[in-house]
Amino acid sequence: MSLFKKIFSKEKKETLDKGLEKTKSSFFSKLSKAVAGKSKVDDDVLDNLEEILVSSDVGVNTTLKIIERIEARVSKDKYLGTDELNTILKEEVAGLLAETNVGDETDFTIPETKKPYVIMVVGVNGVGKTTTIGKLASQFKKAGKKVVLGAADTFRAAAIDQLQIWADRVGVSMIRQEMGSDPASVAFDTLKSGVAQNADVIIIDTAGRLHNKVNLMNELTKIKRVMQKVIDDAPHDVLLVLDGSTGQNAFEQAKQFTKATEVTSLAVTKLDGTAKGGVVIGISDQFQIPVKYIGVGEGIDDLQVFNKIEFVDSFFN
Repeated sequence: MSLFKKIFSKEKKETLDKGLEKTKSSFFSKLSKAVAGKSKVDDDVLDNLEEILVSSDVGVNTTLKIIERIEARVSKDKYLGTDELNTILKEEVAGLLAETNVGDETDFTIPETKKPYVIMVVGVNGVGKTTTIGKLASQFKKAGKKVVLGAADTFRAAAIDQLQIWADRVGVSMIRQEMGSDPASVAFDTLKSGVAQNADVIIIDTAGRLHNKVNLMNELTKIKRVMQKVIDDAPHDVLLVLDGSTGQNAFEQAKQFTKATEVTSLAVTKLDGTAKGGVVIGISDQFQIPVKYIGVGEGIDDLQVFNKIEFVDSFFN
């Protein structure tokens, strides 16, 4: 299929293939059972496929769209063999994602017109937020950008210390205050420092609590408002980090956070440790918010930009 052209380097592609290994083996073992003894794609096969896609955390709405597309192929082509099912699935999922405005990135980039480019990172505790910030800082630094981090998750001393470890590891500066300080004050100081240092990228960590949406909303709104005293259109990107291994719970978190604040991009982490990688397909389709990054391993270079062509190719290979 002409849609699948080589975009990533061999090494990057191998990392992605390896990161989706658990998802693929789970998906294809279910798929082979679904078509056992069948020579053509019929209603039974489609029913089984629907169940497999839902249980792979693709999500009900997205699954129904995929099944509809395959049904249209079946009725048009009259006869489709089960041996063709993988190719058809790959093409139809790629076609579905091609209709979204997500997953076209090929490398870590920021708009040249915004300097410093301010990214505010949100997400519940435990999803890999701080690790994502560290890996993102590493990628931007590697691309020759000057990066400053801000530890505005002041509710947990561990969060500040963890971010400091990443800042030291990557070799970028970090602005911090005492635990319990006003997060907006940390964000303000970070932007002031970033401007003074002529930084290209500023990444602000925030506290991840969802137990009270009103408080969360107020806090994030205050951080934004205070940042705008330094840079009037900051933040330029509000990145929501989701744990891919939680499957449907990641959908729920995305819904809650998009109600609490304006989210402009998503990162889906921990895909290497789960069979629920299908969640990326569902999230890409369901939310009108681009998935920008995916975590496919624990190494510092195992955060990748999400490219839908390469992702689907690895998923169905």
